[in-house]
Amino acid sequence: MQCLQSKYSHISDQDLLQKFYQEQNNQWLGILLQRYTLLVLGVCMKYLKNEEKARDATQHVAYKVLYELQKHRVDHFKSWLYMVAKNHCLMQLRNAHMVLDIDNVPSDKWAEEEFDKEHHLQREITLHHMELSIDELSKEQKTCIQLFFYNKKSYVEISRETGYTVQQVKSYIQNGKRNLKILLDKKMHVEKWKTKAS
Repeated sequence: MQCLQSKYSHISDQDLLQKFYQEQNNQWLGILLQRYTLLVLGVCMKYLKNEEKARDATQHVAYKVLYELQKHRVDHFKSWLYMVAKNHCLMQLRNAHMVLDIDNVPSDKWAEEEFDKEHHLQREITLHHMELSIDELSKEQKTCIQLFFYNKKSYVEISRETGYTVQQVKSYIQNGKRNLKILLDKKMHVEKWKTKAS
């Protein structure tokens, strides 16, 4: 892989992106992502504080980049990639608090261990579906939801940053939360059905 990087080291990020946009060949994105793997891993370690989770998040970020660049053109890849990695980690941390609220934990030692395994698996599945659901929101709702919950911005701050009125921001967040719940409920219902079927 290092040899591959050396072979294309003379090509700028922008030129690699341009080649991808022109040819729609994921090889160019692969070279570009490999160039910044350590950067993304470092960002994920900074926020997640866990090497295994950071490596897993790095893979998720790579998939997200491949998906997003199919739809959008990016001018400054490195800074954009940093924000994608940061937002992904913030989403992971935030969702961990948003999604699962456990009230009744079995007291038996063996039951606790089994419960923890199931709880961890359920959390990972739910976080995954939460991310997918947020991506399905309208652009306005998605932007306001992320700024409000993940960046902890106020209505006024979001209004200044996006150009929406405060009333619009409030509406996008309220409708976004409602739509998010509907989307997540549907995905989790399908997940339960798949689990039962298997």
